[in-house]
Parts: sequence; structure tokens; C-alpha cells
Amino acid sequence: MSGVPVYLHALGMINALGADLDAIVPALAASAAPGMGAVPMRNGDSFVGRVMAPLDIAPPAALAHYDCRNNRLLLAALAQIAPALENARARYGARRIGVVLGTSTSGIDAAEAALAQRVRTGELPAAFDYRQMEIGTVAPFAAAALNLRGPAFTISTACTSSAKVFVAARRLLQLKLCDAVVVGGVDALCELTVQGFGSLESTSVSRSNPMSRNRCGINIGEGAAVFLMSRDEALVRLAGAGESSDAHHISAPDPQGVGGERALRAALADAGIAAAAVGYVNLHATATRKNDEMEAHLLARVFPAGVAASGTKPLTGHPLGAAGATELGFAWLALARPDVALPRHLWDGEADPALPVLDLVEDERRLASAGGAYAMSNSFAFGGSNVSLILGR
Repeated sequence: MSGVPVYLHALGMINALGADLDAIVPALAASAAPGMGAVPMRNGDSFVGRVMAPLDIAPPAALAHYDCRNNRLLLAALAQIAPALENARARYGARRIGVVLGTSTSGIDAAEAALAQRVRTGELPAAFDYRQMEIGTVAPFAAAALNLRGPAFTISTACTSSAKVFVAARRLLQLKLCDAVVVGGVDALCELTVQGFGSLESTSVSRSNPMSRNRCGINIGEGAAVFLMSRDEALVRLAGAGESSDAHHISAPDPQGVGGERALRAALADAGIAAAAVGYVNLHATATRKNDEMEAHLLARVFPAGVAASGTKPLTGHPLGAAGATELGFAWLALARPDVALPRHLWDGEADPALPVLDLVEDERRLASAGGAYAMSNSFAFGGSNVSLILGR
């Protein structure tokens, strides 16, 4: 890997699988997500991935104007890495710890509820503040809530938002602008995204079915995933990263996956490894016709000898701006914890004859228990944004 190596020390996560790692790890092993199901929306029921646990952690009083579901999801994930963060603060000081987070919805759900109340009553709720829904406030809010004084900024590039943050955070560390960075992403369910993807005819009325001949769309999800990243050596490092932008279409991927392939090969080159060294790939696998077709073909080109792969969105929904960090979190767990098996690919088992055959994980498998193991996570977004991240022991 070029430059100074950086490491991922702690993971906090909340999504449709559960409220923390103690709940998520067994649910992932059982391929059972209690938060996946149909919920009533304004235009009828939608099948989504939602967080079922109560979100009891509120912003401190001085930041009460930021109180919304999105920020409570974020606080729930941040609480899980508090010990590692406190150790970093004691070592480096608050001014040397940055925050880089991705989101695509921020607190838009709070604005939707506020506007609905104004339609009913003529007034906005007293607790509503426009800053709850501003895309850029997620990272500054987290920095203020954690009392951190280093660089804090938000990245919003749709479904690659919280994958791109790892590249940005690594840059801060390698340039020695920070000694540690809180990095990850968060998104809450809202009508805007559910109905928006529905208008594109991209959503499924049942659990998504990635790589199947019967795939018919995504399930929108919500959640948060955050890491503490630093130059201090740890078990898992960010071994490589690749980014590209093919700008093929505002919402459709390049059918040939040229830009996506460029990102994967750039990540491999950055890590200094051959494709055969990768033991697992977490697929973007949205279960839309076009995305899965593009991704299957590019994966077969980059890994001609095959590689264990799975898509985890049937277990979390597609958490959009939180997807990259969430799915990298699953790869991190497979590397960092020997008790965690590779996530299984949950589908109907009916392969699409138009797609190349992939080695989809359908039984219990683990990465090698000793060194030399690498895991890749790929994210693709509207507008042709592509990111590939590689973790290594």
C-alpha cells in the first residue's frame, strides 16, 4: 500500500440486523434480520430494512437543535467505539482527532414530519430546526457531540458516500493532519428515498434477491457504521483503495462496468496484491437488473479464478449513504474476529443464465485464520461513482 499504513481499531454498528455487534454478529450468522419487512408509507407499504431498537441516546443539551432520528442512529453507533476514542483522545488530544462521515439523507425524515404537521396545523413543530436536515452537518454534529476539534467534514456521493470517507480519512492521517479519525456513515429511512427509488421502478415489494434471474429491485434501509482509524498498528488495516467516476448516466451504471473495474484494479494496485490474494468480496449487489449485471461481469473479469462473494443488502436493506461503511464493517468482522463467518448470500438460488457464474457464499466459510488474508468491499453509486476498498490482516 502506498504511503503510511493506516488501521481500523474499533467498529460501532446499528442496522436492521440489530442495535450493536452483540446482536448483529449472531443475526448475520443466522441470516436473520428482524428489521426487514413491510412498513406503511404514504403511498402504501414498502419492504425496507429498519432499526427496531429504541434510540435512547440524545444529543447533549447544547446540541438539542440537531436531535433527529438520523443523528440518534449515529450516536448509537458512536457509543460503541467510545473506549477506543477515549484512549485516542488521552493520547493525542481533541485537536488531533478528525471526523469524516458519509450520508445521503441526513435528517430529511425530520423535515418530512415537520412539513406534514404544518399542512395539518399550519405551524412547524417547535423542535424542528432546519439544520437537522442539512447534508453537511452530520460530521460537524458528531465532532461537537464528541468534543473533537480536528477537521470535520461530510461526504455525500449517494451510495458511495461512506466508502469514499475511508480514502479521505487515510489522506488526513498520511499527511499527518490528524492522528486519529472517526470515519463511517449514517442514513435514516425517509419517504424521499423510498418513493424516489420507487418512481424509478427500482424497489422490490419483498426481500431483495441479488444475482437471481428473478431479481426485481432494492429494499431501502437505514443504519450507521463507524470506525476509529489511525496510524497505530492494529489487527486490520486499510490495505488498498480505488476510486473512479465513469459518468455514464445519472442513475444507470455503465453496462460494461468499465469505471467499476478501474476502481477494483486500482485498489488491488494500491494494496500491492494480485486478485488471487483476496479471499472475500462484499458485493454492492443491489438486486436491480442493471447493477447486478454490471457487477457480475466486472467481478468475473477481475477475478477469473473466482472468489468467495456475497451481497448483504437482503439483511440490512440498502442503507444508501451508510452502505459502504456497513459492508466494510462485515468484511472487518470476518478479518478481526475468528468466530465470525463470511456473510451468506441470501437469495432464491436461481442463477441468471445471462450472468457469469460467481462463487456466492451459501455455506459456512471463514477467511484463513492466519496472515495473508484480504477482503474487498465494493460500492457503486448514481452518477458513475465507484469505490473499492481492501482490508488486510
